[in-house]
Amino acid sequence: MPAHRAGTTTQLDPVEKSGTGRSPVNRRRFLGYLIAAPTLVVAAEMARETVWPESSPWASVANAAALPSPPQTPEYYEFVDSYRDACRPTNALLKVEVNKDGTVSFALPRSDNGQGIQTSFAMIIAEEIGCDPANVKVTLADARPELLFNQLTGGSSSTYSLYTPVRVAAAIAKGALLEAAAQQLGQDKRTLTVAGQTVVDTTGKAIGFGDLTTLAASPVTKAVDVVLKPREQFKVIGKPRNKDDQYAIVTGQKKFAMDLQIPDALPTMICRAPDLNGFPKKGDPSNIDEVRNMPGVEGVARIGNGWAVRARTFGQCIDAVNALQVNWNAGTLAGKSDADVVKQLRAAELPLAVPAVPGKTIEQDFVHYSRNGSALETNCAIVSFKNGKAEVWAPAKSPISGQKIAAQKLGIPQNAVDFHVIPGGGSFGRRLFNDSIQEAAEAAKAFGKPVKLMWDRANDCRQGRVKPLCTTRVRAVLTDDAVASFELRYTGVGMEVDEGLTDVLTSQLIKAPGGNLGVSETFWEISVLTPYNFGVNTRFMNEVNMGFNTGSTRNVYGPDTCTAREVMIDKIAERLKKDPMKFRTEFIKTERARRVLERVAKEADWGKSMEPGTAQGIGFHQEYKAVMACIVELDARPETVNRPIVKGKTGPRVTKLTFVVDPGLLINPNGYKAQMMGGINDGIANALTAGLHFDNGHFLEASWDNYYYTRQWNTPPEINIIVLEDSESPEPAGAGEAGVAAAMSATVNGWRRATGQEPTYTPLLHKDPLPFEPYPTIPPIPPSPTNSLEFLY
Repeated sequence: MPAHRAGTTTQLDPVEKSGTGRSPVNRRRFLGYLIAAPTLVVAAEMARETVWPESSPWASVANAAALPSPPQTPEYYEFVDSYRDACRPTNALLKVEVNKDGTVSFALPRSDNGQGIQTSFAMIIAEEIGCDPANVKVTLADARPELLFNQLTGGSSSTYSLYTPVRVAAAIAKGALLEAAAQQLGQDKRTLTVAGQTVVDTTGKAIGFGDLTTLAASPVTKAVDVVLKPREQFKVIGKPRNKDDQYAIVTGQKKFAMDLQIPDALPTMICRAPDLNGFPKKGDPSNIDEVRNMPGVEGVARIGNGWAVRARTFGQCIDAVNALQVNWNAGTLAGKSDADVVKQLRAAELPLAVPAVPGKTIEQDFVHYSRNGSALETNCAIVSFKNGKAEVWAPAKSPISGQKIAAQKLGIPQNAVDFHVIPGGGSFGRRLFNDSIQEAAEAAKAFGKPVKLMWDRANDCRQGRVKPLCTTRVRAVLTDDAVASFELRYTGVGMEVDEGLTDVLTSQLIKAPGGNLGVSETFWEISVLTPYNFGVNTRFMNEVNMGFNTGSTRNVYGPDTCTAREVMIDKIAERLKKDPMKFRTEFIKTERARRVLERVAKEADWGKSMEPGTAQGIGFHQEYKAVMACIVELDARPETVNRPIVKGKTGPRVTKLTFVVDPGLLINPNGYKAQMMGGINDGIANALTAGLHFDNGHFLEASWDNYYYTRQWNTPPEINIIVLEDSESPEPAGAGEAGVAAAMSATVNGWRRATGQEPTYTPLLHKDPLPFEPYPTIPPIPPSPTNSLEFLY
């Protein structure tokens, strides 16, 4: 398919090319189950693959000048492998059903927060059965505790972990339909084909799926072997498809949690402390009776960390929250500011050990300030509790944990809670945590009535979970033409991991080198990689618990460590008098990665002449079984960058961005491209402007009008995304977080080359003067701007 270069574009190479060395995974036999049921129900695959591969898929091909580095864990076993292994024992509980109306349905045990996995799994099922994806109804499953780890959404692992088991179930369903049709038509099963929602014989006679589903049903559960369709015969997978819900989204018809009309579930908000993690002192607010009598207010009650207000409208909730006069205890970091946090992290940094190799040593260090992973939809949940039973509606990525938390707060058994997973308006790691569900359960119990709880945007910024402030340090020892050693150190505020993710990691802990590492160390070990042959290669992390609310915000450790690594690589290339792109292609470990680098250099016209004050920058990243490279063109000239990048401050602009990604087996080019675009904008924001300022015990930012995520006008005018379809990988790689790190590191490298300055912190425009007037901490909900344009220009 040819490239289109107008606006944002995607280039797709031919599906098949010889010499890719693909594994013949498609011709192996897999095991699934026909389930005893009145209509056709098929359970997913119980895998037979080994946990550890016999050899690494990242075989080294570096040139002779490079000093080979020992293998690192992610080259053999990444987080997505860990999660897939944790899911294997319960895959047989996942079911594909053929309904009497002829449609096919699947309750997806994941959360769709805009990444489009409902659409992609409809495509996967349709491919194997042979029907139209429009006739496959993929819904989000309610919390199912029996699934254990198999109902967690995170780490860009959904498609990778479920791709094969869901295909197996769909293939068995097709086989059962063909068997039933063969009996009805008196034909050999091998002569029948699927067309639409029917099975057709050689004479044109057809029987619909709806007429076959009862005939194809099994009276007993039995195991079935199946061979999956070979990749060369795919007709749906790999073809562009728009999201099934996109029309509903743009027309306002799609229902999110706060759109649901649950009987007597009234808007509820919380009055929170001015300090991070402050909480009320004993006793009622001095004006509680006055607030209870305000228009629309139905109740005011103390819950764990604040005062909940239940009212007829959210506006009335805001008025009541602002009116409450609460005496607060100090927070967990009272009086502390960013400088105090950095000082404490510096004291905890692990040493860089000088390796016993000769050469010249170069070093660098960065401070990466806290970032807000706020999604468009703030934290929210609905809880109805009566007669010892409860229902919960929330966009949860860890619903089993959410169900357990709600039950604990309500004082009832977990099986007395029905938990409905609702499509979410973004996540970026936030929906892994069930803070809003816990609070909604507390409020429902306190009021004795259903609540529709929502966080306001200010609390999302000031009290919500953040990507923790951290430092990175790199030391490299160089010979005359190679790198003898490369050491990476990360020291950060403690990264909280939710209960579901913790369970996955600890269940697979023994499989990772190092055995009983801590949860964060395990995630680090199976996710952070230096993909170059740099001789002695070490990477270590240390975290310090300080009382922040943190989380596995998008791409977790990837953006900061990738930026530290890629900036250092530019410095090494300069010391060795090599072009930064040529240096990377010479020292990169694998042919797959080199191919991506060479393609992005070609597409972006790497090395072309640029005006002073402008430059190209490159970043490379490898994670989630994907390989990606990014080249930006950045303009840092004050006379051309004449709009402020944030209020009152001018800054550089990325004017063009080229992104090449090897996604493994590509399911939906449209969906994958959209995920890369989101990650790219996140990466630019991480590099330039999107940072939180912590001062005197609280974050200063209180909304998107002063938390400077990349504005639309600052998005590159030209974004070229090339998604390679002829990958040597037989399985789909992760997409949700894959675009962030490469884009962030490319932007920082572009700024460094354009300005001639050495970056020491990100975001690059984070330091004084503060580009906004902070909102006061009391009242806790600042008014929304009436004209948002003043905050953009």
